[in-house]
Amino acid sequence: MTRKGGAASVAAGIFLSRLTGLVRQRVFSHYFGLRNDAADAFMAALRIPNLLQNLFGEGALSGSFIPVYAALLARGDEREANRVAGAIGALLALVVAILVLVGVVATPLLIALIAPGFHDEKRQLTIYIVRILFPGAGLFAISAWCLGVLNSHGRFLLSYASSAMWNVAMIATLLIFGSRTDADLPRLAMILALGSVVGAALQFLVQLPVVWRVAPDLRLTLDTASEHVRSVGRNFLPVLMSRGVVQLSAYIDALIASLLGTGAVTGLLNASTLYTLPVSLFGMSVSAAELPAMSAVASGDAAAVDAVRQRLDAGLRRIAYFVVPSAVAFLALGDVVVGALFQTGRFDRTDTLTVWGILAGSAVGLLASTLGRLYSSTYYALRDTKTPLRYAVLRVTLTTLLGYLCAVPLPRALNIAPIWGAAGLTASAGVAGWVEMLLLRSTLNARIGHTGLPLSSVAKLWGTAIAAASVAWGVKIALEPKDPLVMAVFVLGAYGVVYVGATIALAVPEAREAVARLKGSRSS
Repeated sequence: MTRKGGAASVAAGIFLSRLTGLVRQRVFSHYFGLRNDAADAFMAALRIPNLLQNLFGEGALSGSFIPVYAALLARGDEREANRVAGAIGALLALVVAILVLVGVVATPLLIALIAPGFHDEKRQLTIYIVRILFPGAGLFAISAWCLGVLNSHGRFLLSYASSAMWNVAMIATLLIFGSRTDADLPRLAMILALGSVVGAALQFLVQLPVVWRVAPDLRLTLDTASEHVRSVGRNFLPVLMSRGVVQLSAYIDALIASLLGTGAVTGLLNASTLYTLPVSLFGMSVSAAELPAMSAVASGDAAAVDAVRQRLDAGLRRIAYFVVPSAVAFLALGDVVVGALFQTGRFDRTDTLTVWGILAGSAVGLLASTLGRLYSSTYYALRDTKTPLRYAVLRVTLTTLLGYLCAVPLPRALNIAPIWGAAGLTASAGVAGWVEMLLLRSTLNARIGHTGLPLSSVAKLWGTAIAAASVAWGVKIALEPKDPLVMAVFVLGAYGVVYVGATIALAVPEAREAVARLKGSRSS
């Protein structure tokens, strides 16, 4: 599969997953709203399975397993590749089983770490939900092994679309039990946690048959004699720590948010559902497709280094074309986006404006965070796991210090409601993201030569996005007040048409490439 085809497949899979995720979050908002203890408890508890999924799915396993496995496949050594995949699958299952058991027992300690602001019934409810969710968290981690095998064989669509099963299971749970438990939100939250576990099992099971199809000789066995298995093991810990400290940043945000009053934790997660969408669709899709490709060609000779550099630059340009307008939309038109997706049932206009503020803060570092993913993947392809770890630690340290200052003392100094401190969390994380990305770029440039976005290209993208937002604002003013969904269709439609049209007129290559790919998919 070609690089562009792989990225498109990843994007399509992620889009399906994220689309069902947005539907899930809308249905959740309808039944739970923003400012109630049951919503906060469930969202805080959900951080636990998300941690294992993000660490093993898009983090440590991808960064350590795929480069080794993909390189073996590229050399035609399928026997050793199957041996490595089987050993890693067995070891992962063993480690995950232990983690799940320890997690269930240690849940009260975990709650004290992730939500110290929760007390009494709210804290107890969070403990119940986390214990229900932990087996599903284990299934998420094992699904990451399937993702690694499938991606290395060029099967991107299923591995990234499979998480739609999790979303669909939760949506069905809410629709079936939501009206029956309308007055008992804590009970609905616990039932929803059970639905999450069922969805995690479905996500794993839909991938398994295809794994056996692409690797029919693969056998799960605790085999650590292979040097390639040991290589994965050596790389696993640094990548785990690198991804782990990034995930730690999200946990620290949730911890601080638990101190900001009811609604802050849920508002932060609602906003993260939106601002991680472009990161996943455009940053993750390009990075996931490039990692096996870069790993297959990466070596010490000049031609291989040049190939990696060209792939990286092309990927950066494709990411920026989509992420820059996303950041501008979140900042200028965030109320339209949030209202269309979440404003229903218990989730009212006041909640929409609150989440918009948090979402606008995320716009500060959206581009940096997305570009940083591709830079990190490039280091992993070059078998360097220590450099991303070093800069990730710095990023988390900055995020923690700036986040606390902007979330807790600053709202007090400005005499505004504490919940607005959540916007300070997202903005401070963005500043730290820029520091990390610039350091990753600088170090890599010294190693393989100049990489990055041309200044002229960046200026065109930001300029056209701001101009498109101005037009969309005019449409918004002309339409108000209208139904949130109607507003979104016209306002965001105008924004997208102006942005794409302007970038085509300015001869931005990625614009014409995107339009050509869209026409090709329609004709096929």
